[in-house]
Amino acid sequence: MVGTEQQRGRGIFVGYHRSRSRSPSRRREEVEREAGELTPSASEDDDAEFLGEEERQRREEELIQRRRRERKAILEKHRKAEGESAGRTATDATTTRLEEPPERVPLAGDAAAAAVNNDDVPSSEPEHPVTDNSERNLSSAAACTGGGGDDDGDDDMFASGDDDMFGDDEDAPEGGPAEAGGAKGGVEAKLAGPATNAEPEAIRGKGLADDWDDEEGYYNFRVGEVLHSPTRKYEVYSNCGQGVFSTVLRARDHGWQAQQGSEGASDAKPVEYAVKVVRANEVMHKAAEQEINILRKLGGADPEGKRHCIRLLETFEYRNHVCMVFEAMDMNLREVVKKFGREVGINLKAVRTYAYQLLVALKLLRTCGIFHADIKPDNILVNSSHSSVKLCDLGSAMYAGNNELTPYLVSRFYRSPEVVLGLPYSYAMDMWSLGCVVYELFTGKIAFPGNSNNQMLKLMMDLKGGFPKKMLRRGIFVERHFGSDVNMTFFLVETDPVTKQPMRTAINHPKVTRDLYKELEKKAVKTTDRKKLHQFADFLGQMFMLDPDRRITVNNALVHPFIKDST
Repeated sequence: MVGTEQQRGRGIFVGYHRSRSRSPSRRREEVEREAGELTPSASEDDDAEFLGEEERQRREEELIQRRRRERKAILEKHRKAEGESAGRTATDATTTRLEEPPERVPLAGDAAAAAVNNDDVPSSEPEHPVTDNSERNLSSAAACTGGGGDDDGDDDMFASGDDDMFGDDEDAPEGGPAEAGGAKGGVEAKLAGPATNAEPEAIRGKGLADDWDDEEGYYNFRVGEVLHSPTRKYEVYSNCGQGVFSTVLRARDHGWQAQQGSEGASDAKPVEYAVKVVRANEVMHKAAEQEINILRKLGGADPEGKRHCIRLLETFEYRNHVCMVFEAMDMNLREVVKKFGREVGINLKAVRTYAYQLLVALKLLRTCGIFHADIKPDNILVNSSHSSVKLCDLGSAMYAGNNELTPYLVSRFYRSPEVVLGLPYSYAMDMWSLGCVVYELFTGKIAFPGNSNNQMLKLMMDLKGGFPKKMLRRGIFVERHFGSDVNMTFFLVETDPVTKQPMRTAINHPKVTRDLYKELEKKAVKTTDRKKLHQFADFLGQMFMLDPDRRITVNNALVHPFIKDST
């Protein structure tokens, strides 16, 4: 779905992209003339048609060089007039861009991607690959900063002493990394805050936009560049990755080394941040407006940041890009599973700790009337001591109400049955996704790894049996998967191994073929408390109820024996 949204967004701006296809010199001349910075010479225009190609190119190059020198002089004049450090930094940065447009810095992580799969034909590509997540993710976004992050969780409520909460008493066999799942990200001035005064007024404008952005509207940042907000300067030192809607940068307080020297604190470390830079186009700006609104509401309901949702510190505009600044965390849960529990998961104590904290986050969302709509390991960040998690990336979040029904909401592996079938969704949608995450943490495996919505339904029925008839009568997408007969026969769509064509197999009475407790027991070590394991299986079973009306609520989950009883 994300891919479709991205294509649609590009379609809106066809004219914009076409205008960028002109030669760099012609495009630069046009934008400078629009900005009032270039007055064409009549003699040059008159003589051009009589000159040869080489002579025209030579004169054009000379003209470009002359303009650069003139603009450099203007910048120097403003720098002296300003006399302030911020003005000098911004002017030097702009001058450098005029003289030598920077190359795009290679990304540290994979770009977040997603594909819209046909409901009837299994896709050969995963809808959501293992991500940096992608913008999607701020998912490894705020996490990648590697900074201290959430300091309030250094002493875990369930951990004691120096025990490693990921360590088991037995050596875990090695295995391959788990597969993953995929997402939104704009803003009017009233939400993004006042525009920064990083540059003199005379040179601020679209005349330099070609140097700032690539052809798709992503910001071309440079290591060492300083982003100016109304209250702070952020020095970019690395990047976390690029998603469909934004690029996330690693940043720290500008000038922290000088402050360290003046204060005589040799062991001090800079405060680190994750800065989400939204793509520069109208569609992304509108999406970011919703995300900022939701983040601010959550922040208002949790001013101390104790309820395990990522904190938005500030927003601002920088060179026509909306920027969101978040607290720094260490890594996301996808990375935790790969690092500490490849193919085998992490221990039950850590799973219980994280499950409790994420339920607290879901309770905050419910209090504010918000659906997250994209809970998955990539969108859950862990602090440096691995004792506390926070829910992040609310680009897909929405307020409760009459929202549009789509079978592609939420990353596929974490998508609830009511979304697939086209029923009105509620807070139970996020509870299903959380169940998938908790299962994956303990087992190291994805609970429902279907390569299409159709196969997702089959895997759900393998665990919980057939769907209630009342659900099937209400869903607007049911006819894509079920027949109209009395039994409402399910039609499994698979690919014929010989012809490679889709084939439909009728399943009249789906049977349960999976045993949840046995799946968990296979991943448990000898020291795992079997009573607690049974409680965990029951906990997951209630989270995986097919009927959202019967699925466990967040309040009931918080008092479930698996969560409530420490032993």
